[in-house]
Amino acid sequence: MPLISIPELIAAARPGGLGAFNVITLEHAEAIVAAAESAERPVVLQLSENTAIHRRGIAPITLACLRIAADSDAAVAVHLDHATSAALIYTAVDLGIRSVMYDGSALDYADNVAATAAITAWCHERGVHIEAELGEVGGKDGAHAPGARTDPDEAVEFVAATGVDALAVAVGSSHAMHTRTAELDNDLIGHLAAKVPVPLVLHGSSGVPDQGLRAAVEHGMTKINIATRLNIRMTTAIRRCLTNDPRLSDPRKYLTPARAAIQAEVEHFLHLLA
Repeated sequence: MPLISIPELIAAARPGGLGAFNVITLEHAEAIVAAAESAERPVVLQLSENTAIHRRGIAPITLACLRIAADSDAAVAVHLDHATSAALIYTAVDLGIRSVMYDGSALDYADNVAATAAITAWCHERGVHIEAELGEVGGKDGAHAPGARTDPDEAVEFVAATGVDALAVAVGSSHAMHTRTAELDNDLIGHLAAKVPVPLVLHGSSGVPDQGLRAAVEHGMTKINIATRLNIRMTTAIRRCLTNDPRLSDPRKYLTPARAAIQAEVEHFLHLLA
């Protein structure tokens, strides 16, 4: 199936939320798309700047994800996540990615607005959907540091000044949590959804319990980004295989159950968000 745009996927996911899952290996991408086919739900394959660094370049994994998406019967988009480098965005778009996230949250507010507006203009000239991030003004740890919160009025101002198509907001989640104990501010989500004229994105969703994610969608959160939970499931499956058979050396023997574990986790979230 041809790649689907993020706005089309958001519409297809309603009244539920759109699940967006980060890809590090081919097994991630294959499992996420297989889960989308099984659950009959739209899905986003996300490639982060950290993954591009890990893989010593974004081109091979991007081209693989684009092909996996194209070969699937599911509605799939491929998205560049948490890019702090304009050069990486330019490369991703040149490869065929039509949705990117520019993360200027570590900048002070004025610099974030200026940088985001410039990249947004460049993306819109090429028909590329762009997401940005806003949280604690000047927060050194970014918008998703514990305790950071997005101000609704400032978010409205930010969207108007930059022209972005979606906004990642800080409402109580935090990146890379291994426990699902984050408590979201649903009142704040509701206020943001009522004021901000573009879809809201929740990063750090792996640390939010199931009921918290459902409540977030009910209060107006649109796109739900999940990464760490998949990595935990993958690593657990691999560790179990290698522990059970210390002589195991064929990666296919442990990556196959790892891929199945990722698929099961994605299916869980897709049904949860429906």
